[in-house]
Amino acid sequence: MRALYREHAGPLFAYVLRLVAGDRQRAEDVVQETLIRAWKNAGRLGGATGSVRPWLVTVARRIVIDGHRSRQARPPEVDPSPLEAVPAEDEMEKALWLMTLSEALDDLTTAHREALVETYFKGRTVSEAAEVLGIPSGTVRSRVFYALRSMKLALEERGITA
Repeated sequence: MRALYREHAGPLFAYVLRLVAGDRQRAEDVVQETLIRAWKNAGRLGGATGSVRPWLVTVARRIVIDGHRSRQARPPEVDPSPLEAVPAEDEMEKALWLMTLSEALDDLTTAHREALVETYFKGRTVSEAAEVLGIPSGTVRSRVFYALRSMKLALEERGITA
């Protein structure tokens, strides 16, 4: 195996390096895999007449082709988009805050949540919210009051204080 490596590894690496467009790490991996396959087939190669280099070149070429095909058949393992596309820290904080707020809203009763959404999130006045919800204005005021109190407790339970 050492003699095989000394005699063929250099030329095989140069050949594979061209096949993989200069990717040294991939070329080294292909050469290593080729030599492992040669070692596994040593009995068959030892009895062959002539050089084993054509066999090594063929195996290396097939390994490169198989690798290319497998990368085409499955989605990339890592998103190639640049790091600049990752949201800035303030955007992440905003997303976390919205998630926490949404979870806290889920803790409210449906009536309280509807009153709060209509007045605070949709920006309606109490009378507009009352008309949309089909309830008296005083009921909207009461529900908003208790909804805000419940929201404060729900957010405090999640570690957010005013």
